[in-house]
Amino acid sequence: MSPSVLAAERGEPSYVWREGQERRLKMIAQWAKLSAGRVLIAGCGVGMYASQIYRRYTPQVEAFDIETVRVAETRAEVAHAIVAAAEAVPYPDNCFDTILSHEVLEHVSDDRAAAREMVRVLKPGGRIVIFAPNRWYPFETHGHYWHGEYHFGNTPFINYLPDMWRNKLAPHVRAYTGRGLRRLFANLPIRIVHHARIYGGYDNIIHRLGAGGRALRDTLYRLENTPLDIFGLSHLVVVEKT
Repeated sequence: MSPSVLAAERGEPSYVWREGQERRLKMIAQWAKLSAGRVLIAGCGVGMYASQIYRRYTPQVEAFDIETVRVAETRAEVAHAIVAAAEAVPYPDNCFDTILSHEVLEHVSDDRAAAREMVRVLKPGGRIVIFAPNRWYPFETHGHYWHGEYHFGNTPFINYLPDMWRNKLAPHVRAYTGRGLRRLFANLPIRIVHHARIYGGYDNIIHRLGAGGRALRDTLYRLENTPLDIFGLSHLVVVEKT
């Protein structure tokens, strides 16, 4: 399967490991238990984060994805990878120390059900680390539809439109406000430990522009934890089961 065949339905997983992914892995390790913990990758793609956590932190890594071909690639390094839907995962209650949901919730059929399932299989005191698209990022990164035809790539300002128009152009993917993302966990036995908006790795831009691209990225990173992080690429939410 070539890249982008599933882009409209499932998005594009990480195919290579670069600075942007490395930065996010450090964030995951900062906020959740990886070493000597039992970790679940909820929506593993082709296994980039699963394999890195397996190599560096713990052999107790399990993963699932809805796409069989992507699970097969994950199994090249992480044996306990299965095909499953996020809304009904075949794991018992209270069994994982850490769950990673990396740019997945926006693609599932029922994001509230997916949130409930992650909380169900998480141990009390365990944490879910979630990365999900920010509604106020200036670009919709998952492409758009126009006259019934899908166009892959970044499209400016779609997410700034009212829902009735935004959802016609991008019916295949969600983008979240902070309140909307937290609302998925309403009435569940959790507390929000951390919620921030972060900018991307922009590795492709750095590859094309060199030092200029790196300067742009570093400038955007300095906007994090300021009012201008409202335009960040993704939410980073850390949820702890009570």
